[in-house]
Amino acid sequence: MLARKSIIPEEYVLARIAAENLRKPRIRDRPRKARFIAKNGACNLAHKNIREQGRFLQDIFTTLVDLKWRHTLVIFTMSFLCSWLLFAMMWWLVAFAHGDMDPSTESTTNSTKWTPCVTCVRSFTSAFLFSIEVQVTIGFGGRMMTEECPLAITVLILQNIVGLIINAVMLGCIFMKTAQAHRRAETLIFSRQAVIAVRNGKLCFMFRVGDLRKSMIISASVRIQVVRKTTTPEGEVIPIHQVDIPVDNPIESNNIFLVAPLIICHVIDKRSPLYDISAVDLALQDLELIVILEGVVETTGITTQARTSYIAEEILWGHRFVPIVTEEEGVYAVDYSKFGNTVKVAAPRCSARELDEKPSILIQTLQKSELSHQNSLRKRNSMRRNNSIRRSNSMRRTNPSLIVPKVQFITPEGSQSASET
Repeated sequence: MLARKSIIPEEYVLARIAAENLRKPRIRDRPRKARFIAKNGACNLAHKNIREQGRFLQDIFTTLVDLKWRHTLVIFTMSFLCSWLLFAMMWWLVAFAHGDMDPSTESTTNSTKWTPCVTCVRSFTSAFLFSIEVQVTIGFGGRMMTEECPLAITVLILQNIVGLIINAVMLGCIFMKTAQAHRRAETLIFSRQAVIAVRNGKLCFMFRVGDLRKSMIISASVRIQVVRKTTTPEGEVIPIHQVDIPVDNPIESNNIFLVAPLIICHVIDKRSPLYDISAVDLALQDLELIVILEGVVETTGITTQARTSYIAEEILWGHRFVPIVTEEEGVYAVDYSKFGNTVKVAAPRCSARELDEKPSILIQTLQKSELSHQNSLRKRNSMRRNNSIRRSNSMRRTNPSLIVPKVQFITPEGSQSASET
């Protein structure tokens, strides 16, 4: 601004800015890895250079269901308009071939018995209106078909069949779009962050899942996959290498009863891809944990699937989810405002492999946390005691009635001694 107003020469300003930039070290953030699955469950994948586009037309119904709503509504409207116009042209041709469009037939009709193929069809507009009446079965009564033309009867049958097919396909497409499985998955929620903490003496990867609706998900099951970039011993680079990891579930069928929010736990053992990862290594890992929840909707019977993912930045080491289910007046209440809240807990910063090799690390970590907890309690109690003493002293200074007067005691010898009680 000063250089623009010619108060300071522009050369001096540029040189000063360059010198300041040289002094300050530039810190470049590590480029963020593209997610394979977004937090809302959408697949972050772009299909390019597809040469066989005709395969989509072979499954036209699925293609119509997968389209966006604006495209579906345009196709829905144009399919009916095109069919009405097509059959309007056919009805006009039938009437024209039979001579119903000739003005001389009107005078002939009055003198002799002239029977048209379709009554009151003397222009393309009237043929279009009759086409709509036939396909939509309105039947206003002004235009009707007669027995004069067998071709008109054939056109009538053909238009009814085509109209029923269009109605069935388009209405079924709209019904499937409104009742898609991923709509039900919108009310299946996952915690924004996952945690790693000690449970039953083992390091565990945990996250929380819940259902906002009262209608349950039947036979719900949870799967976890780790997606990472790996290189084989032969030098082949696999950009998306998927590895299934087990879920700690005491039920043999691996199904969960999702009546209330649950904490899904994965024990980090020798089978886990996280076995050699410590707290320091986690921030440097280029991995993504995909969570898939599948089940059958109780009300509709449609199979639904909800997905989310957690990257290294979204995994908190040494945290635990706070409880959100309480019993109030005989009813279990769920506080969804604390759904993703976590609290710090004692957890070793080493990997699960080091913890298995040296179990004493866990004992030392718990002892240190216990000592720090006791020290914090002592400090808190001492601070409360000091605050109470300060309050009492301040109240004595401000209120003179609370000050205890001095009392003089007279000894038998007659000397006086003052004491304060």
